[in-house]
Amino acid sequence: MAFIFDEPSRTFNEYLLVPGYTGHENTPENVSLKTPLVKFKKGEEPAISLNTPMVSAIMQAVSDDGMAVALATEGGMSFIYGSQSIEDEAAMVARVKAYKAGFVVSDTNLSPEMTLGDVLALKAETGHSTMPVTEGADPHGKLLGVVTERDYRLSRMGTDEKVASFMTPREKLIVAPGDTTLKQANDIIWDNKLNSLPVVDENDNLMYMVFRKDYDSHKSNPNEMLDEHKRYMVGAGINSRDYAERVPALVEAGVDCLCIDSSEGYSAWQADTIAWIREHYGDAVKVGAGNVVDADGFRFLAEAGADFVKIGIGGGSICITREQKGIGRGQATATIEVAKARDEYFEETGVYVPICSDGGIVYDHHITLALAMGADFVMLGRYFARFDESPSNLVTVNGNYMKEYWGEGSARARNWQRYDMGGEKKKMSFVEGVDSYVPYAGSLKDNVAITLSKVKSTMCNCGCLTIPDLQKNAKLTLVSATSIVEGGAHDVLQKDQTPGFVGSTIG
Repeated sequence: MAFIFDEPSRTFNEYLLVPGYTGHENTPENVSLKTPLVKFKKGEEPAISLNTPMVSAIMQAVSDDGMAVALATEGGMSFIYGSQSIEDEAAMVARVKAYKAGFVVSDTNLSPEMTLGDVLALKAETGHSTMPVTEGADPHGKLLGVVTERDYRLSRMGTDEKVASFMTPREKLIVAPGDTTLKQANDIIWDNKLNSLPVVDENDNLMYMVFRKDYDSHKSNPNEMLDEHKRYMVGAGINSRDYAERVPALVEAGVDCLCIDSSEGYSAWQADTIAWIREHYGDAVKVGAGNVVDADGFRFLAEAGADFVKIGIGGGSICITREQKGIGRGQATATIEVAKARDEYFEETGVYVPICSDGGIVYDHHITLALAMGADFVMLGRYFARFDESPSNLVTVNGNYMKEYWGEGSARARNWQRYDMGGEKKKMSFVEGVDSYVPYAGSLKDNVAITLSKVKSTMCNCGCLTIPDLQKNAKLTLVSATSIVEGGAHDVLQKDQTPGFVGSTIG
């Protein structure tokens, strides 16, 4: 007879945290959200820790190099989607590793032979008014000059006039050498009252542009995720089919952590993938695995050598795996059971394997609940898909700004590797995700700041200043359907809600 669990599987929305004693020291500025990303031995420090317990989902609509830079700046990590060619994914990783905050590779470039008409067309296309002039209009070509709006007047010039005749020539430009730091570049800009500063190499080839307007947005961020070379850290998704080709390319590109992207991770194929990585790279290459929803699945992947384990099947907002296949588990119940298994494994082996709660988070406070239930960090898809930095299109639907958001199991993504069940068949037999819209929410930085302020505030209410403290000392209670209604605004007619100040759904 099949095994039947005694308890029903529950969601985050069925729990509340019971406040603990709040001391004078329990203030948000004293809260640390630092948390391990990869496994470590008792008494040692993890090779990689997150400064913010949030990672972005391995999805086409969520995680590209732009998202990776934005999230690393705020202390989290993005896992770039693997449902693309090996070359394209590696290129995204390489762009993140090459990115220098405040140093912009120009995408609006001119050659001396181009015309004022070309200048106007480029400005309309990119929105940028400062344009370096280089040999061949190459973004890294020899710097010959710069064109800004101050260099031409449409009322007095024809659109066929050559750039060479009105550009500010190289000999009149103030430039900086390639080893200039952001602080030094900004000092040059302010001391010389410039709006932009070209950065050139020893052969006078253009490397970057630094802009005065970016000064405030690129000040040092104490939470940013940097490697030992002061480069942004980035993760990448892999599958259990082409790992022998994909992993070397991602490692060569500089990836900091891999994650096997699968809807169900308790499988021989995941163990095979991890074994291949360990055989060829030892423990130098970090790789997470999943997803699982019980203690057996966690134990299997931990013993296979996973650096972290992801929890969750069917709980994502665009996932219909439970409807299509009848497999999964409520995210709260799965997180609680896997966290217990993680702690037991630590006691037995002295190896702490972090766990990531992936899916089922609808409100900001669900993140705090997941952490209190034992998760070391959370993976979010819908939450990040709403932001400027996600790669999906911004569209208008019924007069409202929305972002497109689709699942990896949808007909649009067709990420068959994520749902692979082995064998020769290399296509999806049926969909396990949907194509949808999510409300546009603005910038990642602003929204993450609001979310983390809620997490820190709740932790203070619980008398906790760190995530391990919360996992150990939090008190959780189940709530009835009636108390869920009672917990929101009720018996009133609400005025317009102010974003960030009302518990709007997030992920």
